[in-house]
Amino acid sequence: MFAVLQLMLRAAVVVVFVAGRTADGRSSNQPPPPNIVFVLADDYGFADVGFHGSALRTPNLDSLAASGVRLDNYYVQPICTPTRSQLLSGRYQIHTGLQHGIIWPCQRNSLPLELPTIADKLKEQGYSTHMVGKWHIGYYEKQLMPTFRGFDSYFGYLLGSENYYSHHRCYSFKSQSYFASNNSDLLCGFDLRDNVHPTKDYAGQYSTHLFAEKAVEIINRHSHSEDSKPLFLYLPFQAVHAPLQVPSAYMEPYANITDKARRTYAGMVSCLDEAVGNITEALKTQGMWNNTIFIFSTDNGGQVYEGGNNWPLRGWKGSLFEGGMRGVGFVNSPLIKKPGVIYPGLLHVSDWFPTLFRLAGGRPDSLKLDGYDVWKSISEGAESPRIELLHNIDPLDTHGSFLNISEFDNRITAAIRVGKWKLITGNAGVGSWIAPPENSSLESIPDPDPSEKNIWLFDISTDPLEKNDIFESNQEIAIQLLNRLSDYQSTAVPARFPDDDPLCDPDLHNGFWSPWVEN
Repeated sequence: MFAVLQLMLRAAVVVVFVAGRTADGRSSNQPPPPNIVFVLADDYGFADVGFHGSALRTPNLDSLAASGVRLDNYYVQPICTPTRSQLLSGRYQIHTGLQHGIIWPCQRNSLPLELPTIADKLKEQGYSTHMVGKWHIGYYEKQLMPTFRGFDSYFGYLLGSENYYSHHRCYSFKSQSYFASNNSDLLCGFDLRDNVHPTKDYAGQYSTHLFAEKAVEIINRHSHSEDSKPLFLYLPFQAVHAPLQVPSAYMEPYANITDKARRTYAGMVSCLDEAVGNITEALKTQGMWNNTIFIFSTDNGGQVYEGGNNWPLRGWKGSLFEGGMRGVGFVNSPLIKKPGVIYPGLLHVSDWFPTLFRLAGGRPDSLKLDGYDVWKSISEGAESPRIELLHNIDPLDTHGSFLNISEFDNRITAAIRVGKWKLITGNAGVGSWIAPPENSSLESIPDPDPSEKNIWLFDISTDPLEKNDIFESNQEIAIQLLNRLSDYQSTAVPARFPDDDPLCDPDLHNGFWSPWVEN
């Protein structure tokens, strides 16, 4: 009898233990994992949001930033592919082979398959994962497309840009010999996918509207699903990247802006802001908002030749100066413990991977990541764990003369931030300060540096506008940062930037930009 009682007690203990865990192994008294919605704007300038004093109207972004946490010392990369690859992998470019430029339409290049994406890891944690918008981290093999890289569904385009209405793109192929027979240097095709399937069904629909509608559909469908999985929605809009296109109604409030590019761009910004409002409203309507973390980020600085602006910062898209990399970003969620603040700590786009993975119940320390878990910094105002940031080391881009003051070659284009110090070497990009065209009281300032210059040192804490290069008077500090670049360079994988492959030609793939390599 005593033995029977022991067995019954043991069984009871097992039942209690199992009842105390959820299906994914979490304790039943733990809150459910949060929904995560990540909106990425394309080529969105630092000066082009209301909460930075812009004349452009962004009431939804302003409200979300004010009631959430505005990220005031947040960095992305100077151009598209590098930011997206670091967001999705949590790794610096030097550790993915994507140190140089973007991925062009006909290159056999990608974020390496052996590196899991944040979607892969969230899916492992039980998330329903969806993507709407721009991919731009490689597609030459089918296995590189979003639905093979962690996303349950995908609607969007694979390349870096296209027409907002026709979803068509032409690309100037690099090898003239391929066109000897047809006297053309352009490859043209459509680029819109519903999961892996190319589609022309949405021709004529403006992409900002289309992508927002698809995002709302995902939210509505998820909220009515019997599946209890949390939602991860990654929404990298096409807006506000060139070409400058927007329905005319969005430009009407900006009739006072005489610069046509700026006026069109302003309308694109307002349309994007409206889309964000529609998405957050859907989350609230469906009862999902209270357990959602909403993140907004740009992918790089604004392109001044296409309407964008980064005033008062120096430089623009493609530059290693602040205007190319200091991002517009904020987080809003009822889960934030100390909302309504501006967070001053140093953060980087690579930090989202470990932060979101940890929030989902994962262990980012089990992966070799360059990002940091910064949720306590964002939610509670804790000191940022990040005190150093490698902006990039691009060994394929060199400029100027060798100074021979460190093991690191200062001709290599690179930049690093350690504490308040920022060092740039090689080709920093154009360093002008461009005033917003609509503000006649401000004057642009041309780049003061000679073209051959290839090293700069700034104290960003006192000189965020990078007007005072202090390299000559602080060479010991510069050498320390050069040596730190050398340390990073020793861990880098080779940079990949292959030649164009003529087999990418959309004419070989039913008129669509499509994977062209069979593995």
